[in-house]
Amino acid sequence: MASSQSSSRNEPVLITEAEPSQVDQHAARKKRYAITMAIRGVSLVLAAMTYTYSIWLMAVFAVLGTVLPWIAVVMANDRPPKKKIDMNRYRPPAPDRILESGSSRARVIDM
Repeated sequence: MASSQSSSRNEPVLITEAEPSQVDQHAARKKRYAITMAIRGVSLVLAAMTYTYSIWLMAVFAVLGTVLPWIAVVMANDRPPKKKIDMNRYRPPAPDRILESGSSRARVIDM
């Protein structure tokens, strides 16, 4: 007896390729922006602290603190990438019987 469903599935079947909601996307963008700006703040503080130790290290932190706001804005305005994971999609069951292809020499009927 053939069953229309595969044997017990633990995961729900994905029936749509809809993106996350606008609210979820906005929350993720705000979180990414806040993290990037926090890293910027830390790099500016480190630039001020390493001024007496090394000019080159201070310059690296200062450049990082200068460039990160631009990067944060670009990342916050970008849409999330499409996911390329294999979801549990519905696949119709294989048929019980398959028509066989004819022999290599097909029979032709002319009228």
